[in-house]
Amino acid sequence: QVQLVESGGGLVQPGGSLRLSCVASGFTFSYFFMRWYRQAPGKERELVALISNGGRPLNYADSVKGRFTISRDNAKNTVYLEMNSLKPEDTAVYYCNTIVHSADYWGQGTQVTVSS
Repeated sequence: QVQLVESGGGLVQPGGSLRLSCVASGFTFSYFFMRWYRQAPGKERELVALISNGGRPLNYADSVKGRFTISRDNAKNTVYLEMNSLKPEDTAVYYCNTIVHSADYWGQGTQVTVSS
């Protein structure tokens, strides 16, 4: 079955950096687009970044453009989110997502907290 496992979250000071990873299994990873979403307390889940199956970033949320970079390694079945110049408003649970044969799959999420 499809599984997505995120890691790399944590507590970081404003201006700091983190790299999130999402390891995928149960499907042919290189065939499918991958997404990172986030959900802050009391807010709706929002799309952060989208990458094509071939590794081309396709979309970033306006709030993260120029600070976050999505990438993938198809040999490792892994998608990454490099986050720089972090702000307190980036605090959220970050989720990895893919759509395989019209079914939506999510990881368990990883908490990112930006605070001094």
